[in-house]
Amino acid sequence: MNKVVIASKNKHKLEEIKDILKNFPLDIKSMDEVGLEKLEIVEDGETFEENSMKKAVEVMKETGAIAIADDSGLEVKAIGNRPGIYSARFSGEGATDQKNNEKLLSMLKDVPMEEREARFVSVISVAFPNGKKISVRGECKGFIGFEKKGQSGFGYDPLFIVPEYDKTFAELGPEIKNKISHRARALEQLKERLAELF
Repeated sequence: MNKVVIASKNKHKLEEIKDILKNFPLDIKSMDEVGLEKLEIVEDGETFEENSMKKAVEVMKETGAIAIADDSGLEVKAIGNRPGIYSARFSGEGATDQKNNEKLLSMLKDVPMEEREARFVSVISVAFPNGKKISVRGECKGFIGFEKKGQSGFGYDPLFIVPEYDKTFAELGPEIKNKISHRARALEQLKERLAELF
């Protein structure tokens, strides 16, 4: 069994990644399970790619195991592709999902629906102890609504409308979201790349 550490403290991401990789000969651990609960990785890259690879490499060096990291966020065209890599901390110090959503809605206050294009981006990187590195990118396009809708999901899910369903991620629920989301698309690509290796 190849030991793999997922470089994330986000339980939701852990479950999603574990679920998609369950058929590989991998022993998947969280950072907590390998004693890295105190490790703080400074995300100072300028792209999702840079941040996710930095996280993967640091955790691989700490553990000597294969490390998988994800960096993801929301890009809204009308405001210059912000919040981007700052999605989780968009509203500043002490940012919460609620405050981030309020800030986004206030910035888009007078923007009509047809100009509220957005996309969720997820970049997943893998760092191997032998120096090999892989990065894959998944995207999901949609629009930002005028108000929050739906109860499931987290982050910007209640505002992000998926055109094919005309519903937000938070209204669609995890079953559909996990099939069409940016992370699901990145993980599908990762699955293909890992299938070539294992």
